[in-house]
Formats: sequence, structure tokens, C-alpha cells
Amino acid sequence: MKEPRLVPIQLDNYKPLRELVFESLREAIILGRLKPGERLMEVQLAEEMGVSRTPVREAIRKLELDGFVVMVPRKGAYVAGITIKDIVDVFEVRAALEGMAAGLAAERITDEEMDRLERALVQIGEFQTGDNINAVVQGDTEFHSLIYQGSRNQCLIQIITHLQEQIQRFRMTSLSQPGRSKYALDEHKKIVEAISDRNVELAQSLAREHIENAEQSLLNAIRKEENFDG
Repeated sequence: MKEPRLVPIQLDNYKPLRELVFESLREAIILGRLKPGERLMEVQLAEEMGVSRTPVREAIRKLELDGFVVMVPRKGAYVAGITIKDIVDVFEVRAALEGMAAGLAAERITDEEMDRLERALVQIGEFQTGDNINAVVQGDTEFHSLIYQGSRNQCLIQIITHLQEQIQRFRMTSLSQPGRSKYALDEHKKIVEAISDRNVELAQSLAREHIENAEQSLLNAIRKEENFDG
């Protein structure tokens, strides 16, 4: 059964309605349910989420500020596209940061965090068996977050966190490519083994290689789509 693009907003917490609408639209863009270049029609989105146009309009403005939406004069709001330059720029920074995080984690991670990292691998494998790409992406996100925590470097964590929304958008496309999630899990296992062995240089190298492979997977996906469209 096809997953809906958007679901009705549930007023089950203390967040303002406009924040709930913003989070719902942002998630739909990150997960690819709202596609790059797709026009965002306020009336249609409001109907899908069961809200008025006002919080949708406010959410779209905020999404524009965060780079998820572009406003085209006299035409309206569109989901921002992803350029090759965007990808290269983000992954250059991410490869350096992830390598550093893995190396520091090899020095500083606790036994308890190491156990959580091992459990995260098992969980990702279970998600893959269930063929649930959204769960795989969430598991992948948690895995990397655990390594960041293990680095014990708050400045590093803050910088990576600042990139998270862009990374998430890329992560879904990359892991959706045939065979990529399996290869990614194998790469994760090698990184965990290096961290467990307290092998700083190997952990750094494997983490950088993992991110470079993810970048290549994403670039290949975009090139295939461009060739198909052409």
C-alpha cells in the first residue's frame, strides 16, 4: 500500500499548530514524498493535513528560510531542487566530520555506548529484512548519532547537527538505491569493529570511505534520473 504524502495533523502535544505543520511538510520533503520541483499548493496541502491555509502558509515561509522551498515570483512555492554542487559541498564537509567523529569515538566511547552501537547494527539489519526504507533511514541516522555522541566533542556534534536536515534529504535517496542499504550496513560493521578495537586511524578511514560511497550512490541516482528525464 502506497504511503500517503501527508497525514492529518494530530494535536497530541504542546507544540503550536504552525510548528506541527512545518515539521510534517519538512519530513515529507526529506523523505521524498514531496519531490524536488513540485509546486506546493496551500489549499491542497491544508486539506491533506486537515488544517486551514494560514499555518500552511507560515510553514512554507519557514521552509523557504531553511532552504527546502523556493518562491518563484507570480508562480508560487516549489520544493527546492538538489544540485550536484549542493551534494559535493555537503559531502566534502560531512566526510571530514564523520571521519573525525569516528576517530574520536575510537578513543573515547564508553562500553555502554559501544553496546548501543552494536544493537543499532542489529536493528538496521532487521529493518532491511522487513524492507522498510523509512525505518532503515531512521536506523542509519541513529547509528551515526551514536558515533557523534561517542566522540565527546560538543563542537563537532553541533556542526554536524547543523547539517542534519540536508544530510537527511540526501540519505533517503542514497539508501533507496538498489543494494546500497546492504553495502552501507557492511560498512557500518567495519566502522564499529575499528572503534571497538580502538583503532583510530582505521575508524577515520572507514568512516570517510563510507560517506564517499554514499555520495557516489546519490550522484549515480541523480544522473540516472537526469538521463531518464532526457
